[in-house]
Amino acid sequence: MDFALTEQQQLIQRAAREFAEKELAAGAIERDRTEEFPMDILKKLGDAGLIGLQFPKEFGGKGIDYLSFILVVEELCKVDSAFGIAYAISSTFTTGIELFGSKEQKQHCMPRLFAGDAIGCFALTEPDAGSDAGAAKAAAVREGDHYIINGTKHFITNGAVADYCMLIANTDPSKGAKGLSAFLVDLKTTPGVRVGHIENKCGIRSAKVAELIFEDVQIPADRLIGEEGKGFKYALTALNAGRLGVAAQGIGLAQAAFDTAKEYMKERKQFGKPICANQYLAFRMADLETEIDMARLLLYKGVWKQQNGENFAIDASKAKLVCTNTAMKVTTECIQSMGGAGYMREQQVERMFRDAKITQIYEGTNEIQRLIISGDIFR
Repeated sequence: MDFALTEQQQLIQRAAREFAEKELAAGAIERDRTEEFPMDILKKLGDAGLIGLQFPKEFGGKGIDYLSFILVVEELCKVDSAFGIAYAISSTFTTGIELFGSKEQKQHCMPRLFAGDAIGCFALTEPDAGSDAGAAKAAAVREGDHYIINGTKHFITNGAVADYCMLIANTDPSKGAKGLSAFLVDLKTTPGVRVGHIENKCGIRSAKVAELIFEDVQIPADRLIGEEGKGFKYALTALNAGRLGVAAQGIGLAQAAFDTAKEYMKERKQFGKPICANQYLAFRMADLETEIDMARLLLYKGVWKQQNGENFAIDASKAKLVCTNTAMKVTTECIQSMGGAGYMREQQVERMFRDAKITQIYEGTNEIQRLIISGDIFR
């Protein structure tokens, strides 16, 4: 087993790191304050060739691999995880289209997404269907060569700015989860679609998480993704890939907080010496670095299985569980190691701490990940 990144992956990682430092770093605190999502920077990311790395060249992707995408997510999230997760969630949408959509559907949206001219979202969660996603009530009724859609989705990352969504709606309520179907919806140009409440969040504040309302929305029947009744299956498949993206967000946050605390501890002096000379604090950092490395290896194992066409669902759940718990622990401990300075906004670790919390909740709460993992153990 080779643990080294290829030369191409190293180049992509370096390019993403340099992009984040140049384009994201200076405005991260201000975007956190204003909650503004920088579509202009997304366009620059597309111009830099860092969107669509894992998708086919036929539709504007780069045709490289999923690990390259994960490396970009990690580097972006080190600097601004709100931007990084917006990038990752748009990829979850694209994964659903790439795996299950028609050639026409792919051609319709993928080139614009990869150029940074558009962004996608994944509309599954509803007010009464969170962890129990199979209970979704948004309805899609077939009428001739169209579907009429009514319902509300909420907590949709990118919802307020997205151009496209993969919408999960019920085409046969009598079948429960097996009656759910998936649709490609143009959010900005389809009559009857509107953005409802935009969430005021603890963290990832510049990522536009919003309610999407569908009122008598008429879409062509050819916007059905795949087959009727397969929407829940499609959603879970896309979410497996999405969980690897959230795991990468967690690793990015943990690594950034660790690096910030390390530099602070080398410079901050108490009792006549740097606080890193305090053995208790130094041992704490040793434990944190070890935990970050372990979590990253678990993430890369899941990515390796995904790239090799193996079933990676359980690995994705394990990676999501461990990497996000690591993010929460590391950001908390790094604030503690930095004392009062770590609590102040200019050090940015407090923002990483706030951003880390949501990683344990979205793309399936960590309790749901334990349910999935334990179900596999005792099947």
